[in-house]
Amino acid sequence: MARTTVKDPSQGIQDVLGDDIDAVLRERFFAPSFVEEVDRPGPRRAVPEAKARPEHYKVICISLYTEDLNRLDAAVRDLKRRGHTKASRSSVLRAAMMQLDLAKVPRGV
Repeated sequence: MARTTVKDPSQGIQDVLGDDIDAVLRERFFAPSFVEEVDRPGPRRAVPEAKARPEHYKVICISLYTEDLNRLDAAVRDLKRRGHTKASRSSVLRAAMMQLDLAKVPRGV
């Protein structure tokens, strides 16, 4: 009786992509500063220089209640209707911060 071997499902991906998957991940998805060249057969690819990160802004993550997020999105839609074509969530929040009077902020917020 012939014996069949069960192949690892991830091996199929390796069979199709071979070493190319390493190159794609290295060149497209991982920052050059984290890339390490690994000894393996084939030509070595040059690792691009890391680009300088902008210092005039930072990307952050905040949490908002869905009700607040709906109000924010409504404000963006209204501004766009009024001709503010570059209105976005962040621009509305920046404008609100410029107008914020800390003396009027209720306790518990």
